[in-house]
Amino acid sequence: MDGTQTLGLIGFLAACYLAASTGAFFRPGAWYAGLAKPSWNPPNWAFPVAWTALYTMIAVAAWLVWREAGFAGAPLALLFWFIQLVLNAAWSWIFFGLRRMDLAFAELLAFWLAILATVLAFAQHSAAAVWLMLPYLAWVSFAGALNFALWRLNRGRVAAGAG
Repeated sequence: MDGTQTLGLIGFLAACYLAASTGAFFRPGAWYAGLAKPSWNPPNWAFPVAWTALYTMIAVAAWLVWREAGFAGAPLALLFWFIQLVLNAAWSWIFFGLRRMDLAFAELLAFWLAILATVLAFAQHSAAAVWLMLPYLAWVSFAGALNFALWRLNRGRVAAGAG
């Protein structure tokens, strides 16, 4: 791997961890702790573990596509990747910051579709990138089910205490 490729990987990792930083600004806190949760809700420690691995895989997937085709050769694939990353960052703000589980679920549907579009676009450039994105799609599918369950279980608390 040459210097340009190393810088590219660092750039994709930085973009992913910048998106991840919204989780540091919009933390679950007491509001989330007080919500009714389904029996299949993962323990709190599982979320940062899963997301750390996923953000790394998401970055490497984009880097593989970029390394294979460049920005000029894969503009749509990398645009979809960027869009899903923005939607990823926005979810924490909507769910934890605004405390709007209903809007977060709607946003998550667009987020999920953006990931799927990314996977399909990546398939034209790198099979390895697709395999790296599939756990992310699965986790966001699970997160969507969890978001929906939390919303349904806590209907009266959709925006209670937002601010």
